[in-house]
Amino acid sequence: MDFLRPVIQPYAWGSRHVIADLQGRPVPSPGPEAELWMGAHPSAPSGVTRDGRETTLDAVVAADPARELGAEVRDRFGGRLPFLLKVLAAEKALSIQVHPDRAQAERGFAAERARPGAVDGVPGGGAWTYVDDWPKPELLCALTPFEVLAGLRDADEAADVLNALDLAPLRPVGGALRAAGGPERLTEALRLVLTWPAEERGALLDAVVAACERAAADGGPHAAAYDAVVRMAAHHPGDIGLLASLLLRHRVLQPGEALFMPAGGLHAYIQGVGVELLANSDNVLRAGLTSKHMNVPELLRVVDPSVEVPVLRARRLPGAAAVDVYDSTAPEFRLHRVRVEGEPSGVPGEGPRIALCVDGVATLRDADGSELKLGRGESCFLSAVDGAVTVAGEATLFLATVG
Repeated sequence: MDFLRPVIQPYAWGSRHVIADLQGRPVPSPGPEAELWMGAHPSAPSGVTRDGRETTLDAVVAADPARELGAEVRDRFGGRLPFLLKVLAAEKALSIQVHPDRAQAERGFAAERARPGAVDGVPGGGAWTYVDDWPKPELLCALTPFEVLAGLRDADEAADVLNALDLAPLRPVGGALRAAGGPERLTEALRLVLTWPAEERGALLDAVVAACERAAADGGPHAAAYDAVVRMAAHHPGDIGLLASLLLRHRVLQPGEALFMPAGGLHAYIQGVGVELLANSDNVLRAGLTSKHMNVPELLRVVDPSVEVPVLRARRLPGAAAVDVYDSTAPEFRLHRVRVEGEPSGVPGEGPRIALCVDGVATLRDADGSELKLGRGESCFLSAVDGAVTVAGEATLFLATVG
C-alpha cells in the first residue's frame, strides 16, 4: 500500500476553496484548482515513495506490471493502470466535449504522430487533438449538487428549445432538427451552430443571451437551461458553445448520483464538486466554452447523437452493508463508495485499486498485516500483491477498481 501525492491541475475553471479545504490547506488557494489527479497518467502521475526513494506511480507500475497490476490486468491493458481517479471542483463551466472510443483513439493518435513535422512530442501543423491512444469513458459522482449538460436532446425537443427564443437566424437550425431523418439531424444542427460565420457570432450570441434571459424569467420546462446560458455567458462571452449548449440535456445531479459518459456522448460540466473515475486517458475533443485547443471537424466525426448519458444510482453490494457500486459498461474501471463504521470490513477488489478518503479517518490493513491510515483528502494505491484489504474507522471512501 502506497500513499499517493496527487497532482493538482490549475485550470481556470477551478475553485480556490474546494480542493484546498479537502486537503486541509489554507483557503483560499493562491489560484484556481480544478482537478486532483490520483493515478498513473504519464502527463501527471501521482508521486509515491518506494524503498525510501521518491518516484511516481507510472514508473512503479512500469517497473513490475505483473506485481502491481496482476498478470490478468497487465495482459488486458498492456501493462498500464487502466483507470484514473479525480476530484473535480468546477466553479465555472468547462468545455463542451466528447471522447473517442478505443479504435478512434488509436487511429487518431497514430495519424497525428505521422503528420509531417511531428517529432519528439511536438505536433506538426497544429496542436495535438489526441494526446494518447486510449479511450476516455468517464463516470462522475456528485459530492455536491452538480450541474451538467449531458447527451444531446431529442431532435424535436431541441427544436422546441431553440424556437422558443424566437430568433430568425436560428430558423435554419430548427429546420434541420425538424427535417425527416433520425439522430443525424442533431449532428447537422450541431454542425450549423459550431461552424457559424465568425463575423456574425457576436451579434447572434448577444441576441441569444438576451432571449435566454427572457425565457428563463418566463419559467417553463427549459427555464434552467436558459438560465445556464445566461450564467455561462459571464465567463465565456462570445463563445458559440453558449448556443450549442441548448442542444444538450440540462441536469443537476444530487449528491450520491452519478453520470456515465460513454464514447461519443457530448457533454459539459457547469458547476459543482464530484469524484470522477475514467479510463487512463486525457483525450478530449472540444468545441466550445473553452480557450483550449478545439477541433470541431473531428468532434463532429466522433460524436454519436444516439448515445445515452445515463444518471446512475448506487447499487448496494450483496452482503456488504456499507459498500455501494456504480455500474457502467466501461471495462477499465468500476467505482465503489465505502462507508466505514467502526469494525473492519473488506475492501472490494483484488487487483490494483486507488482509495480516496473524503470524510473521517480510515485504517487499511493488507493481507500481510501492514497498516496505512487515510485522513480526509488523502489517497493510496493498493497493488495486486496487497491482496485482500480490510478497512476500519469512521470514514467515507471512494474506491477505484478495474471493471
